[in-house]
Amino acid sequence: MKRRYFGTDGIRGQSNVFPMTPDLAMRVGIAAGTIFRRGNHRHRVVIGKDTRLSGYMLENAMVAGFTAAGLDAFILGPIPTPAVAMLTRSLRCDIGVMISASHNPYEDNGIKLFGPDGYKLSDDIEAEIEDLLEKDLNAQLAKSDDIGRAKRVDGVHDRYIEHAKRTLPRDVTLQGLRIAIDCANGAAYKVAPAVLWELGADVVTIGNEPNGTNINLNCGSTSPVALQKKVDEVRADIGIALDGDADRVIIIDENGSIVDGDQLMAVIAESWAESQQLRGNGIVATVMSNLGLERFLDDRGMALARTKVGDRYVVEHMRQNNYNVGGEQSGHIVLSDYGTTGDGLVAALQILAAVKRTGRTVSEVCRRFEPVPQLLRNVRISGGKPLEDIQVQKAIADAEAELARNGRLVIRPSGTEPLIRVMAEGDDRAQIERIVNELIGTISNVRTAA
Repeated sequence: MKRRYFGTDGIRGQSNVFPMTPDLAMRVGIAAGTIFRRGNHRHRVVIGKDTRLSGYMLENAMVAGFTAAGLDAFILGPIPTPAVAMLTRSLRCDIGVMISASHNPYEDNGIKLFGPDGYKLSDDIEAEIEDLLEKDLNAQLAKSDDIGRAKRVDGVHDRYIEHAKRTLPRDVTLQGLRIAIDCANGAAYKVAPAVLWELGADVVTIGNEPNGTNINLNCGSTSPVALQKKVDEVRADIGIALDGDADRVIIIDENGSIVDGDQLMAVIAESWAESQQLRGNGIVATVMSNLGLERFLDDRGMALARTKVGDRYVVEHMRQNNYNVGGEQSGHIVLSDYGTTGDGLVAALQILAAVKRTGRTVSEVCRRFEPVPQLLRNVRISGGKPLEDIQVQKAIADAEAELARNGRLVIRPSGTEPLIRVMAEGDDRAQIERIVNELIGTISNVRTAA
């Protein structure tokens, strides 16, 4: 059954427009609270958010929903997504909530849910929540004596700062490094610079003045130009670009070049393999990761396991098959030795550890392989199912056959936006450009005709 509310990363949409309305947020609180109201102990939920203007509205609505369902709500305020996952476990809560639309502009917002183990919810539990959302929730409300309490929790930033610092090997400090960091005017604007400074780095910070409407605006991991300029301006050794909720990271080397998640996973996998920390003899990534990463790992006797797009699918495969490194090309890096979800800052610390231990520059450490030419384009859709059209399916089959021996083709609907993503990669750049353009044209023509 097609899901109405949840996408690949929780519920997401334009603020104050269905489904991201305070009414639905409150109902999600009641529904999720009902499902996780198990046993006879006092039930708890932690609620964090990023710096979007709509966060105030949705935070209060979710507090109302959870307390109405009989859960005590611990309000964290602006804090990174991985901190919410960590605090869900640390505070022995039944459920965790992050109010964020990650790398999207401020007009959007979203709701990410974590179970008591700190992991994102499975498809099955999300389906249970959706089922309840379609029903009358009055029967799920707590009795008057059992209504939950709400409390703002102090010191949560310090808890996360200490957690992040402990992930850096004890024999490594950041002394002697000048680090420029872009916090995307988002959830990590306080904690990320503090971690780097406390570990000894000379820190230059941008994107640390959120005003409710400037999150991800010309800054952060999806718009790293400002950080590239800052790295050049202050002659930094490295630039670290986080996104709005700090669960992804992009690195800028000392020359101002961008290092994506595929290269970062290669660095960490190789480093951890050398120190015998790597489990699973490889890593987990999605179908969007570059073929060059797969070849790099194969040359070193390591495997690349691929999943569908979405960091929670990466995590599920990691848990089922005992991997401890996984992630996405976009910069979601999951290191299960240290956390249950993507953590941009913790991933950056592993890169910094490799830089310090080798004594080499970031460009030397982080350029582990030559990426295979890859082209990704999007087709915006307003409705319909163009991927089910016979003409489109034939064009896709023909393209797959052409690329069978020297490349890959991935076509999928976005889980967070009304788009169809068309990606092709192969050793022949002209070939993949032609294939992508032809497929874009076919999909667009079907969409227009519909």
